[in-house]
Amino acid sequence: MRELEQYIRERGIVLSDSVVKVNSFLNHLVDPVLITHLGRHIANRFQSDSVTKVLTIEASGIHIAYAVAYCLGVPFVYAKKSKAVTQSDVYEAAVYSFTRKQTYPITVSKELLTSDDRILIVDDILAEGAGVRGLLEILAQAGSTLIGVSVAIEKSFQNGRRWLDEAGIPVYALARIAKMSPEAGIEFIPDEEEHHAH
Repeated sequence: MRELEQYIRERGIVLSDSVVKVNSFLNHLVDPVLITHLGRHIANRFQSDSVTKVLTIEASGIHIAYAVAYCLGVPFVYAKKSKAVTQSDVYEAAVYSFTRKQTYPITVSKELLTSDDRILIVDDILAEGAGVRGLLEILAQAGSTLIGVSVAIEKSFQNGRRWLDEAGIPVYALARIAKMSPEAGIEFIPDEEEHHAH
């Protein structure tokens, strides 16, 4: 998606060969017009898949999941990173955060996911795929059907995409980073759809 690539080029800050800071538009300060466009783009891709709910993890995926769910006309659920006192019966999984260097439990109340649900997982960034793995564990516990995984930014040089491809899980990323460095900047993998459209 060229619009998102442009934002990343102009406003993203490459801190290292594996870390890009996008907190001026995507996951700290949020540009609502951009997020709405991302949501519409993802929703269009999964429009015919009879998705019943969108699933994400707090906090950075929430606004994107909201936009996708709104465009699909379905609810979204976000896994909580700490169990609330109002949650008694939960599905739970452990997730390792590479950016925070810690493992934390994620939970979803059991009444919110059922075996009838057709779930689209949405998140801001796919790197090693730890968050997605945790959500997949929760879906397995609930017996829900996974439709696919969609993210705003995929760091294609890290293991998350490869692991999902090998597992046969459909992945849709709006901007795919092939490689990056503070010196050379960011190189994107061309968008397949735009590539075929021309």
